[in-house]
Parts: sequence; C-alpha cells; structure tokens
Amino acid sequence: MFASDIHGSAKYCRMVLSAFKKERASVLALLGDVLYHGPRNPLPEEYAPAEVAKMLAPLKHKIICVRGNCDSEVDQMVLPFPILSESATLLCGKTRVFLAHGHKEPPPLCAGDVYVTGHTHVPLISREEGYLHLNPGSVSLPKDEAQTRAYIIFDGKVFFLQALDGEVLGVISK
Repeated sequence: MFASDIHGSAKYCRMVLSAFKKERASVLALLGDVLYHGPRNPLPEEYAPAEVAKMLAPLKHKIICVRGNCDSEVDQMVLPFPILSESATLLCGKTRVFLAHGHKEPPPLCAGDVYVTGHTHVPLISREEGYLHLNPGSVSLPKDEAQTRAYIIFDGKVFFLQALDGEVLGVISK
C-alpha cells in the first residue's frame, strides 16, 4: 500500500491505518511529508504530529518511508523507522518499484519500472516513456478539483488507486 503527504493529520493517519488493515497489505510505503504541514500549506484537520508518530510506531517493521520536502532530522527523532532516505527501491516479484517524494528529478528508469511519488497532492496514474508513474495524492491536503484523498494498492499485477472510503478511482496494470 502506498500513501503520501499525511502532514501531521491524526484524522487522516487513522484513516490510512484503517485502510491498511482492511486491505491486509504487508507493507505501508509512505511517500514523505509525514509529520509537518509545511509553511506553504494550511494546517490539516486534527493537526497532531506527535499523535501521528505514536499511531505509526507500532507498524515500524511494516513501514518503508522516503523523505519529503517537509520532513526533517527532528521528525526522525520521534519516528522509530527511517524517514530520511531520498528514495527507496522495492522488488515486487519481477517489478522494480522506485519510491520518492517527487520534488526532485526522477532516477534513470527502464521499461517496465514503476515510479511512485507524492508531493503534488494530486493523484496520478500515467504511462511515461515505458514506465508507470503513480501518485496517490495527499490524504490530508488534496489539491485536485475533486479533493481526492486516496492511496494505491498493488496486488502483484495491477495498481488500484482507491479513495480512503475504498472506492476504486483508477486501475492500471504493470
């Protein structure tokens, strides 16, 4: 499961964790901007970064996280899993999945690769030069017209963009 841009919202962190449990996902990949709202963003609903850290802590062995542009060394002091790596790579079967926040240039990608980012706060499912580019948007501060709060599930063959209420918003195969 891929989610992004919680920005310290206890309300939307709870919803992400509820979806994680419902989906029975084995890994929660967080695409940055976990605790801090950032100076350009409004305060998200139920802004409580310390509470978000406490909610995520029990899943520390199931979380893979990359650093967002609002994440800092201070955030790492309260989170029991690494958050300061600029990128991560997952091997899902034969599929290489590259994770990054998305505020920097993408790595060199090959045909068949999947690049999953956050940062824009706008959901995206796109084929670009032979690879897939996916973005679940922001669960706490969506910036698309529909105000989509979503996550992405990968079942080994297909990526599903799903609203926090479980509605499937988009599907693409690798």
